[in-house]
Amino acid sequence: MITRIRDVRRARGMTLDDVAKACSPPTTPQTIGRLETGTRTVSIVWLNRIADALGVDAADLVEGGGEKAELPVVAVLGTAGASAPKRTGVVVAPRPKPGQVAITVFASNGDYRAGDEIWCDTVEADGFAAALNRDVLVPRPAGRFLFGRLIDRDDERLQLLPPGAGGRQQIVANPPWIAVATKLVRGL
Repeated sequence: MITRIRDVRRARGMTLDDVAKACSPPTTPQTIGRLETGTRTVSIVWLNRIADALGVDAADLVEGGGEKAELPVVAVLGTAGASAPKRTGVVVAPRPKPGQVAITVFASNGDYRAGDEIWCDTVEADGFAAALNRDVLVPRPAGRFLFGRLIDRDDERLQLLPPGAGGRQQIVANPPWIAVATKLVRGL
């Protein structure tokens, strides 16, 4: 079976080690390399593990696997402007991960514009510290939410600044989870 594991991995900007660690259970970079080059036969189980680690469908990793959710990279934008890429590449469309939630922006607020989608990864209480200085969604009682920059965390309280200018700091006690903004989808 001819696979596209290397192409998709490079399009995602991941190293062999990144993919190996993202596999469940984790494996070695050497194993991923052998599967990429065909030195080791790719089973359906391995194909699914690697697809999950890369955030794509298993069909995206197989030549002739059907319709691909990818775009060819035709230019690279840098400080000197746009130029042709040094090597061919593709951008693979993102696939939601388990535990991801989204926020849709109805009216512009701070850096966010009407029509934006904000993709967030949910985090349990033990992971709140890793979300400092990131935009987060925090659940409140009765189906309400707060959204803002997590600026401080102590034993049981989170302190957030709303995204717009001049907003007052908000304090939330003991939320069961938060959702950390990880991806902004914006139409131009």
